Amino acid sequence: GPGRPRCGSAALVEDSHYAQQQLVCAACGCVLAEGLLTTTYTDEQHLREVAYSQSTGQKEQLSRCMQRGIRRVQDLCKVLQLPSVFEETAVGYFQRALQHPAFHLVSLEKKELLGGCCVFVTCRQHNWPLTMGTICSLLYAKQELFAGVYLSVQKELGISVPALSLADLVKTHLSSFHLFRRAEDVPAPFVEDEERVVARTLQVVELASETWLVTGRHPVPIVTAAAFLSWQSLRPAARLACSLARFCEVAGIPLPPPARLRLRELHEILLRMASQLAWLRVFHLDKKTVVKHLGDLLQHRLVLLRTAALSESDAALTGDEPISDSEIEQYLRGPQELRAFRKAKAWQ
Repeated sequence: GPGRPRCGSAALVEDSHYAQQQLVCAACGCVLAEGLLTTTYTDEQHLREVAYSQSTGQKEQLSRCMQRGIRRVQDLCKVLQLPSVFEETAVGYFQRALQHPAFHLVSLEKKELLGGCCVFVTCRQHNWPLTMGTICSLLYAKQELFAGVYLSVQKELGISVPALSLADLVKTHLSSFHLFRRAEDVPAPFVEDEERVVARTLQVVELASETWLVTGRHPVPIVTAAAFLSWQSLRPAARLACSLARFCEVAGIPLPPPARLRLRELHEILLRMASQLAWLRVFHLDKKTVVKHLGDLLQHRLVLLRTAALSESDAALTGDEPISDSEIEQYLRGPQELRAFRKAKAWQ
């Protein structure tokens, strides 16, 4: 045990100095013993538990996880060219989801999908044209797993999502077209399979999300213009000479006045996309001939979006240079292959 102080006093007190126990003489201040790390069994009965999160910095780790997730949500919104108010809403949903007990013990894979689900919920609430297939492709996620997390987010956070989706809107509008029935007043070149037109129209409307603003624009004109382009592209040789007005007349629907402007905007988007693909740049396309390649442009739209997503985290890799056909082939195999391909190309 500790000795006695030189002053001879027996008034010894325990004193905490920077959380280290010391025995100090109350008369002269002499430190007799320090660093008393052991306790008796009686003392241990009164010790308090230290929470795991307080002893390991788990809260700091959660904070870093939250920050990474928020950045991922923000990057996804930028790649999809969503309005800033969408980004704010999606980030808010993500913060709520990550703090909810229902998502604390889910797999890392599902946590990665949480941000994408919050973006998708936000788009659906604003009736913004974004399909589950597109967001799953950007996240490299299986659609079944994404759908499960999406339903969980809705249930646990109590989020209301409109029942009428973009797909329902397109199908409802196109169901009134006469082009899908072999009626006497519909010329043979105009008749088309309804499912093919609906599927391609959905893709075109989604592609037009950057021009279909949510500031009061009515969806019917953009759906009409998208349906016209989709219908033309399925048999371009027989249909490129047909005008939008003639198309609406044969389809038996009124021509919405803004549809011409929406069609012009869609042509501009397609031409910009075509300029990014090496094998289409050689054709010197115009607004008529670019429709022939609509299928290719829609097929590689996801690749262009993925490359944009890649550039958010690796700007030095992609830059602003056009994407070559060989690079798209490498990218379809995975981002790592594209990185290796470009590094090898740089050394040549």
